[in-house]
Amino acid sequence: MSEEDFIDDLKKGHRNAFAKLIEEYQDRVFGKCLSFIPNKEDAEDVAQEVFVEVFRSIKKFKGNSALSTWIYRITTNKCLAFIRKKNTKKRFAFLQSLFGSEIPLDKTSYFTEFKHPGILLENKEDAQVLYTAIDRLSEDQRVAFTLHNIEGLSYKEISEIMKKSIPSIESLLFRAKKNLRGILNNFYKNNYQ
Repeated sequence: MSEEDFIDDLKKGHRNAFAKLIEEYQDRVFGKCLSFIPNKEDAEDVAQEVFVEVFRSIKKFKGNSALSTWIYRITTNKCLAFIRKKNTKKRFAFLQSLFGSEIPLDKTSYFTEFKHPGILLENKEDAQVLYTAIDRLSEDQRVAFTLHNIEGLSYKEISEIMKKSIPSIESLLFRAKKNLRGILNNFYKNNYQ
């Protein structure tokens, strides 16, 4: 079956097509979610949201890119929305604590699981330092860095997902690496000297 026929079956709502879609993409979508959200339960929730969005939006898919690129774009956007929402909750909790609210702050670390194959660090502390540093990058730099260095996507693939030119992606990756180097150098200088 060609990709066009497969997409046509998806648009017609054929159950077999949706089952095939999930079978074919579930591991890749979940892996991509783990790259952005290194907590298994949260990544699973976001992956489910991705497939719900794919099912809802498949009729709007115009075929200007590969189906996989479109799905990865949805995945990236859902992950970023989750991170923004989580960061908003953290800021809100912090403000409540400043103004004497009775609601306790959640002291648990966001980065609780580091089993993603893209993270080849010796221990959780180093992984947490790395993810904290990545989280301090601008959103575009964080997305480009994660897609390239953790997911292993090419500049062209990242360009299609982020809807930016390849030179823009190269620039984002250059600045992300430079900024990460500075963040990590400062961290280790301040904590291990």
